[in-house]
Amino acid sequence: MIKTQDLGKSVSTSEGQLTILKGIDLEIKKSESVAIVGASGSGKTTLLSLLAGLDTPSHGTVTLGDYEITSLDEEQRAKVRSELVGFVFQSFQLLASLSALENVMLPSELKGDSNAQAKAYELLERVGLGHRMKHYPRQLSGGEQQRVAIARAFASSVDILFADEPTGNLDTTTGQHIIDLIFELNEEFGTTLVLVTHDDRLADRCERSIHIASGELIEPPGQPEAISSIVG
Repeated sequence: MIKTQDLGKSVSTSEGQLTILKGIDLEIKKSESVAIVGASGSGKTTLLSLLAGLDTPSHGTVTLGDYEITSLDEEQRAKVRSELVGFVFQSFQLLASLSALENVMLPSELKGDSNAQAKAYELLERVGLGHRMKHYPRQLSGGEQQRVAIARAFASSVDILFADEPTGNLDTTTGQHIIDLIFELNEEFGTTLVLVTHDDRLADRCERSIHIASGELIEPPGQPEAISSIVG
């Protein structure tokens, strides 16, 4: 479902070239759940952005499904994202001018799905917000906003869900509820789940963790065979 070869990212700074990622080779199978973990500044969010086609690498390739997205222009990548990819962000990324229902409906409507409203109703009920559908983001708590974002991600029936620190702005109890929701819906929909997290509870729920340090894949402590299953 997702594959990279020799993936690297460098940027120019006032002090010269800064290498963020170097030589990343990995493969993530269909319906697999994978956590990308590492210290702040290790390159994990950059890797997520490259995998999702939100950023372009300095070298190497990324393949999503049948598409080598690194050979596509931005318009073509956007089309692939709309077909295959959903997102859950730490900052929720809801549109303030739209109600919870309208936020969840939006991606499906943009894809021309005539059943967008019914799907949005069903998913908001599933995440416990059936009574808050007409509320706007400013009227919702952080946990409620994240539940709307999760419903939105699953409403468009995508093959791959990327999540960037989805529990990062939430208290422990709310974060646990969000974790349970993500994995409950992910199991039901059979999506491929790739998430960046500092939350050990979230990483532990995934089938596999990818550890990054200084822009490189590293062998997780106590798991001497793990790197062989990551690097192709």
